[in-house]
Amino acid sequence: MTRFPAEWEPQSAVLIAWPHPSGDFGNRLDAVEQAYRFIAETIRRYQRLLVVCRDSSHQRHIEGVLGKNGSGIDFIQAPVNDIWVRDTAFLTVERDGVKVLLNFKFNGWGEKYPHDDDNALNHRLLSHAFFQGQNPADVDFILEGGSIESDGLGTVMTTKQCLLNPNRNKHLNREQIEQVLRQELGADRVLWLDQPNLSGDDTDAHIDTLARFCDENTIAYTACTDPQDPHYASLNNMATQLQAFKTPAGQPYQLVALPLPKPIHDEEGRQLPANYANFLMINGAVMVPVYGDEHDEVALQRLAECFPERDIIATPCRTLVHQYGSLHCMTMQFPAIA
Repeated sequence: MTRFPAEWEPQSAVLIAWPHPSGDFGNRLDAVEQAYRFIAETIRRYQRLLVVCRDSSHQRHIEGVLGKNGSGIDFIQAPVNDIWVRDTAFLTVERDGVKVLLNFKFNGWGEKYPHDDDNALNHRLLSHAFFQGQNPADVDFILEGGSIESDGLGTVMTTKQCLLNPNRNKHLNREQIEQVLRQELGADRVLWLDQPNLSGDDTDAHIDTLARFCDENTIAYTACTDPQDPHYASLNNMATQLQAFKTPAGQPYQLVALPLPKPIHDEEGRQLPANYANFLMINGAVMVPVYGDEHDEVALQRLAECFPERDIIATPCRTLVHQYGSLHCMTMQFPAIA
């Protein structure tokens, strides 16, 4: 039996990859590193943190940025094309009571970007003590962690626009893709959203920007109440689809609407995919991306109601969305399976 744990279950560590001057954040690295510093220090207060860096020089730089708050962090030296480890790092399942690290193939979100180092990342992670003895398994299937949500009980939620996109596994149809999810992740059922991506999202509508399980009965989702917003029609259509979804027990889900922040644009005027659904659950806390927006407090309050037993931590992410991702995209948690 295979089970894909939910994010709210106990975790052993979180992985991030630190940005580098030669990477895509090079033109705003100082600001991005301050966001990374906040995120790293916060995670470290609650659990183990693994940081991917390029080499010894890069590690020393990161240690300098973190100062005394960097003690106890595990550094792993490995090259990456992008820092979005949600989509490149292992997905962890429990198979017959044993932890298995699944290494799915990564193709740069549909061959959009160079990805050789990202696709090789997991094999390089195995040299670190944390990953040794944890049963890695290569899977001949393209899948990004940000494209799927799990309730830990056999339900996987995703979007047709991503998993059925011919730029991933074009030789497979929907039934065959569901079979892979059943075999590798233990998915008894798949909830498919027919939903285009947010403006500026280059992942082909990853579910972690749109709808997230908060527990087995609750889904928080990106909502739009402004008829003038270009997302209005599609996000209201998504809300209708979510209302039709049923829990394994046959009951409607409790739905929690998260507002869209006001549009953030890059220097060329392109809208960036800022959203509050890209939150991260860690042991004892939920880190919520904020953007210096009037809707930040609404999102924080609504998620606080979803997680009454956890600390709710506003996490600055405005600089991160300039590379089309946010908090959940840049992190990967590893469940605490014996």
